[in-house]
Amino acid sequence: MDENWEIQLQNIWMKLGTVSSEEFIQTIKDHVKLISDAQAISDFEMACAYDSTGYEKEAEPLYRSALDKGLTGLRRRRARIQLASTLRNNGKTKESIRILREEKENHSDELDDAVDSFLALSLSSAGEHQEALSLVLKAISKYLPRYNNSLARYAENL
Repeated sequence: MDENWEIQLQNIWMKLGTVSSEEFIQTIKDHVKLISDAQAISDFEMACAYDSTGYEKEAEPLYRSALDKGLTGLRRRRARIQLASTLRNNGKTKESIRILREEKENHSDELDDAVDSFLALSLSSAGEHQEALSLVLKAISKYLPRYNNSLARYAENL
């Protein structure tokens, strides 16, 4: 796998929504065959392709496989977030919440707000609306032009 492979992959992802789901999935499938030495990345990218085209049931085992095969770096974090989202969509809300809480507790990077947002969705699906609202308000309070501190404090007190 090299930089050119990644650039080509980004170009394929830019076609999402402009070609049929089947064509998109096949294009990703063909592209990941080029990196036979990186099965975790292949499984992750295939999971993303299925997930992004509405095939969550097909995506779930591929996310798990990618993680089991040692996916690392930002892709590992994305896989955990995306697996949790897929689990929620597949009716496995408790596992989704567990995974996202683990991510929130054990890792921090530019995807922290994504973790909180998907955790909020899962908590809402589980009926934990107050905690879900608190997470969302905290996440968006960072981006407001005013009232950041007030909104963050309100979120803390929910």
